[in-house]
Amino acid sequence: MGNRKFDSRKRWIRHRRVRKNVRGIADRPRLTVFRSSNHIYAQVIDDDLGHTLAAAGSVELKLEDAKTDAATAVGEAVAKKALAAGVTKVVFDRSGYKYHGRVKALADGARKEGLSF
Repeated sequence: MGNRKFDSRKRWIRHRRVRKNVRGIADRPRLTVFRSSNHIYAQVIDDDLGHTLAAAGSVELKLEDAKTDAATAVGEAVAKKALAAGVTKVVFDRSGYKYHGRVKALADGARKEGLSF
């Protein structure tokens, strides 16, 4: 039995469809994004172990910049933490969001700091 709250929302439908194919393993963990109306968060997850290797968010960084600037800073912060954990390559999971605006800014910030995907 499905969760009725999330069964018909378009983003959750897209997210489930993408997650069928995107899987983070030890060699290439998954960089996933969550975007709310005010903040953005990112995690690097090893799905085999079920562990979060690195995480960052605009609340944690106490950013009050424009939303895309905050997303870039979150991408840079999660990339630095991932590199410190020994992760250089990731699989990008946009979580059903369109790849533009804040999601693209986060990805660009992570690439700028040295993550490859």
